[in-house]
Amino acid sequence: MEFSLLFFLVFLRVRFDTFAEYTARTSFERPLLSGVAYAQRVVHADRESFERQQGWIIKTMKHEPSPVQDEYAPVIYSQETISYIEGLDMMSGEEDRENILRSRASGKAVLTRPFRLMSNHLGVVLTFPVYVHDLRPDAKVEDRVAATAGYLGGAFDVESLVENLLKQLAGNQELVVNVYDVTNNSNPLVMYGSEVPLGNPSPSHTSMLDFGDPYRKHHMICRYRNKPHVPWSAISTPCGVFVIFMLVGYILFAAWSHYDKVKEDCRKMEELKKQAEAADVAKSQFLATVSHEIRTPMNGVLGMLDMLLDTDLKSTQRDYAQTAQVCGKALISLINEVLDRAKIEAGKLDLESVPFDLRSILDDVISLFSSKSRDKGIELAVYVSERVPEILLGDPGRFRQIITNLVGNSVKFTERGHIFVQVHLADHSNLATEAKVEPVANGMNGHKDETTAVATGVSRNTLSGFEAADSRNNWENFKLLLSYEKNEMPYESVSDKVTLVVSVEDTGIGIPLDAQGKVFTPFMQADSSTSRTYGGTGIGLSISKCLVEIMGGQINFVSRPHVGSTFTFTAVLQKCDRSTISDSKPVMLHPLPSNFKGLSALLVDRRPVRSTVTKYHLQRLGITSEVVTTIESALGVLSGRNGHSLASMKLPCMLLIESDSWSSRMDVSLRSRLLEVKQNGHTPVLPKIILLAAAESDKLKANYAVDSVITKPLKASTLAACLFQALGITQTQPSQEKRDSSGSLRGLLLGKNILVVDDNKVNLRVAAGTLKKFGAKVECVDSGKDALALLQIPYKFDLCLMDIQMPEMDGFEATRHIRAMEAKVNEQADAGDNSEVDGATRAAKWHLPVLAMTADVIQATHEECTKCGMDGYVTKPFEEKQLFQAVQKFS
Repeated sequence: MEFSLLFFLVFLRVRFDTFAEYTARTSFERPLLSGVAYAQRVVHADRESFERQQGWIIKTMKHEPSPVQDEYAPVIYSQETISYIEGLDMMSGEEDRENILRSRASGKAVLTRPFRLMSNHLGVVLTFPVYVHDLRPDAKVEDRVAATAGYLGGAFDVESLVENLLKQLAGNQELVVNVYDVTNNSNPLVMYGSEVPLGNPSPSHTSMLDFGDPYRKHHMICRYRNKPHVPWSAISTPCGVFVIFMLVGYILFAAWSHYDKVKEDCRKMEELKKQAEAADVAKSQFLATVSHEIRTPMNGVLGMLDMLLDTDLKSTQRDYAQTAQVCGKALISLINEVLDRAKIEAGKLDLESVPFDLRSILDDVISLFSSKSRDKGIELAVYVSERVPEILLGDPGRFRQIITNLVGNSVKFTERGHIFVQVHLADHSNLATEAKVEPVANGMNGHKDETTAVATGVSRNTLSGFEAADSRNNWENFKLLLSYEKNEMPYESVSDKVTLVVSVEDTGIGIPLDAQGKVFTPFMQADSSTSRTYGGTGIGLSISKCLVEIMGGQINFVSRPHVGSTFTFTAVLQKCDRSTISDSKPVMLHPLPSNFKGLSALLVDRRPVRSTVTKYHLQRLGITSEVVTTIESALGVLSGRNGHSLASMKLPCMLLIESDSWSSRMDVSLRSRLLEVKQNGHTPVLPKIILLAAAESDKLKANYAVDSVITKPLKASTLAACLFQALGITQTQPSQEKRDSSGSLRGLLLGKNILVVDDNKVNLRVAAGTLKKFGAKVECVDSGKDALALLQIPYKFDLCLMDIQMPEMDGFEATRHIRAMEAKVNEQADAGDNSEVDGATRAAKWHLPVLAMTADVIQATHEECTKCGMDGYVTKPFEEKQLFQAVQKFS
């Protein structure tokens, strides 16, 4: 019966005749029910519209128009056998109303008292509540009432039920059955049978009947009409029992045999599964090993090319060497991606956990593609919500890799419009990974075919004015996110975890509909022409998806052909305060200059999304800004006309104008009007006029009468450099680049004796050549044992660069021997030294700085280096900036 009732719930919204036909054809599935009907819950406010829709008025059980009441339960669907109750309000009967209220409040079936059916038999009605959605078992009564959609009722013909049972159970003896409603024990109600006592009563059996309503109770009493004779079964039963036992034994034997066969099959399948997994791991390990072995000589190639470019070359030779270097970097990048994929499949890709500045990483990624975006004339921008913590704890390298892959794809496939990177907190962002597009009927991703997705020429309220694939990436939603940043919805979390939502939106060619299902498949591209036209291997998105999932997030996308694509992913990182940053972990922080704090700017931009991005970068430098849409409005603000006022901000020292709001005809008029404003006393100093453009700055500055041109894409460091020059501000803090210059590195390494240990001859030459370039004296050995032979106390070397992976004795073991030797000598010196020098100074008497040389720097490698006694690490081939940071600790 429960199975059939589920089907009834599905048919509640079909027409009456369909319901009636269905219940008639499936009545054999409900032999206990003589009729089924569904009554809809209608509140009084909806009565008029409901009656107009149905074409009849709601009537009472007496077929009279129902009086006004809070709610009604008119029958709208019924089985043909009880079609006469259609339109009757089940709430008009006192007991029916009570049962309906009780069923919807409890969520259980409820029975009525016995009553006469149309067949003149006694029967009861079982009522079920129907809810619009699933409710928890402990849902409150008011929640159940609010979720009630209607009521499903079924009538039980008790007499027919008992008679059917008697036909099946009576056998050769006639049974006498009585059914009672014993809800009230003092006055039981007869539902079936006669109360006339039998002349010679036989033993009886009383059993409970459960119709599903815990409130009402029913008993059934059964007895034989005549005293039963000894049946033939008394003789045949032992034989039957014997046969049954024999059959049961055979069944158990057959089942056990089948169980053994299934068990053996499962064992073989488990062995095959282990073999397949071992083969997969072996394949991944082989790929990882081969990739590593290929990358080692490639590091040597790149290092030798760097050394070659430092020599005096002819222009043609330099061009050849630079081309080879670019190709080598592209090849090693591909090798690194293959190695990453192999590590992921082998389960050996570990994430490090170090403090890093998310905004600086995004600035670096923007810098990588700034030249290409300017060449194409597209807007490339990044925005990070103020609610995102300044310092986060995670893997900056892998996070940068994901962003670089996504932005790189967008730059590759976008020829006009924009590429916009946004970062928000998941608690405030509506940019969920299930992206949304404008609905178009009968099509994947919101479109019937590719032609329906072609972008229109209408200007949209986006970063560049071009339509975006994800309909949520509009100014209204962006404005809502900005309101959260103003503490309208403060971010409060007891956990130290932070879930970021990162969105990379472009207005490129989009992804064909038939290719969107295989976007994250390794080495797969949209079609065969993609790699020929745009290049690439199709592995970047696959690796990005794996990295996102390792970070505890998800990635998805929405794409519309000829409109663009929007990739969105989440990442779970940890909050980190500057005070908790320890010296044991490498820190990737890039502080910005503080010279601009307190300054203000006036920005002219007619696109609100783009102006918000510009304000974000100005705010990072401590510059407050106000936005107007036209130059005329800017002049009004400066002169205080038309209700404009500068009361909310200081006098602007710069006027930033977007290039699409500027024309050459404005040069003279704007200058003259600014002079007029100054002469009228509205502003004592004219603001610097700075143009924001995606073209080359020198060309624009020559054509337009402006003080400076800032070339997009914007990032805080380049914006600061331009403003230093435009405003004539003296930089009080030395820049990071100056501190990290090769001149400083030469000052650290000049005259130093350095031992380089590496089993690869080419890497030895590269390392030696690089160090000698900065004035160091270098000696090379190719094994850990040879290094120990040279490193005897007293040391003649100031520093040792030790390769990690070497035959016989690797770098870790060699370093442990060095530290053990130092500890022994220092201990002997302490035991025989009676001077007043403290023990800490004597213990640090002999300590040779040892730096690991590795091409695979992850947190696990860093911890292993620290554990064996190494003082840090440098990558191969050497990068001047990192080499300086590693060596300056010992200078």
